[in-house]
Amino acid sequence: MLVAATALVAALVLLPILSVASSMFSPRTDVMAHLASTILPDLLINTGILVLVVGLGTISIGVVSAWLVTQCRFPFSRAFVWLLLLPLAIPGYIIGYAYADFLAFAGPLQTGLREMFGWASPRDYWFPNVYNVWGVSVMLTCVLYPYVYLLARAAFLEQTANAFDASRALGHGPWSAFARVALPLARPAIAAGVALALMEALADFGTMQYYGVRTFTTAIYRTWFGMGDQTAAAQLATGLLVFVLVLIALELHARGAQRYTQVGRGARKAPAFRLRGWRAALAFVACASPVIAGFVAPVLILVRLHLIGGDPFMSERFWRYAANSLTLAAMAAVLLVGVAVLLAYATRLSQAKPLLVLVRVSTIGYAVPGTVVAVGVLAPLGAFDNAVDGFFRETFGISTGLILSGTVVAVLFAYLVRFLAIAYGSVESGFLKISRTMDDAARMLGEKPGGVVARVHAPLLRGSLVTAALIVFVDVLKELPATLIVRPFNFDTLAVRVYQLASDERLAQAATGALAIVAVGILPVLLLMRVMAKGESAR
Repeated sequence: MLVAATALVAALVLLPILSVASSMFSPRTDVMAHLASTILPDLLINTGILVLVVGLGTISIGVVSAWLVTQCRFPFSRAFVWLLLLPLAIPGYIIGYAYADFLAFAGPLQTGLREMFGWASPRDYWFPNVYNVWGVSVMLTCVLYPYVYLLARAAFLEQTANAFDASRALGHGPWSAFARVALPLARPAIAAGVALALMEALADFGTMQYYGVRTFTTAIYRTWFGMGDQTAAAQLATGLLVFVLVLIALELHARGAQRYTQVGRGARKAPAFRLRGWRAALAFVACASPVIAGFVAPVLILVRLHLIGGDPFMSERFWRYAANSLTLAAMAAVLLVGVAVLLAYATRLSQAKPLLVLVRVSTIGYAVPGTVVAVGVLAPLGAFDNAVDGFFRETFGISTGLILSGTVVAVLFAYLVRFLAIAYGSVESGFLKISRTMDDAARMLGEKPGGVVARVHAPLLRGSLVTAALIVFVDVLKELPATLIVRPFNFDTLAVRVYQLASDERLAQAATGALAIVAVGILPVLLLMRVMAKGESAR
């Protein structure tokens, strides 16, 4: 019964993605034909530029900073181990809104330059235009590089001194050893980090929409709500889904084809290089720059905007939006952790390959952008609502209206599809640490499967469950496109409110909600810092 219920839940979670993919077999509508002949080339070009810039940018920043704090010693190098994680707390759309104000013609930077040098008009000086795909890509790079930094640093920490000693004996210096030894050994981890960063970049909606950059995410939203063509929106979503699946395939290929063996546990760790003079200064700048650009500067800009004209913290509207956000995040955290426990325990009980494959595939939603998930959720729920309404009209002569579409249930379903992988990964890792002999002993004492989970596993899984709930809570709080599309009428969250205010060019008022989101977003970063600190002390 438990295995059957698990299979049903996994199939239900997979349904929206299959719904989107099925649009490939639908005939092309007039709207889709128009989009294909007009904006589709722009979508493909912008997506290619986005992948190129974010990919190269996150590799450059993440790998170099990870190597510096892991294998080099310079002023504040130990502090940068944690500081380089801080940009994770800022969603891409919030850094976009912050820099939009700071870099604008009437913003503080250009205003200060004109006053300093006596320039009277834009014709007197040159300033880079950030309102394009290049500028947005650079901004997203500033908050996405930690994905590469985390995995690259973990890979560098696992490397031993033997390979470095051999390379030094062959006449290679520190940087040559890094390029010829450390970097190839860390290649699979770096590929995984880049894939995560690129998937987050492809999923961005708020920044692209505000800066007027045409991407698949913005085109899906406009096609659905602006043109009212659900089929064309689903077909665009399928195109974006193909991009994501290609990234996943490339990442799996890089991780599967590259296999390296490290020396055992007793092996000596690679030595740290002490930098002095201009080398130490250059390393400091290389680590400080992404922290300033990705966290310090955006936060200071938002604080300035809030002090100028932000929403008062005691505003009734602000607290209503905050209550909606917190309610959805709490409900989603409980739902997703519960489903994750169900899936993880079922796969623990049954090692049937079809079930394992179904559960694994059902967690692919995290790699799918929120706009694609929203389209996939609304299509089957709308079909269900229409079928029920038609049945009641024919049988009883009454209309049931929308039962699931446009309700909190639909929003939670979208969150379940989008973030199940996060909860499942944490819960599954907790289950793997529990010996199966404990399950056997409990069953011999008469406990049923539910009792084993409640009495044996739950106390042992407490840390994993809390971690999963916290990460899901924060991710739901920051989620914009899925919430924006699926939410009930007149039900706004902090993320939606920030987006609406920024779209109306009321960035000062949007700064209040943005700061609240960033403050909550620091929680999982602090948790990650704590986990990393425990790992360091255990070495």
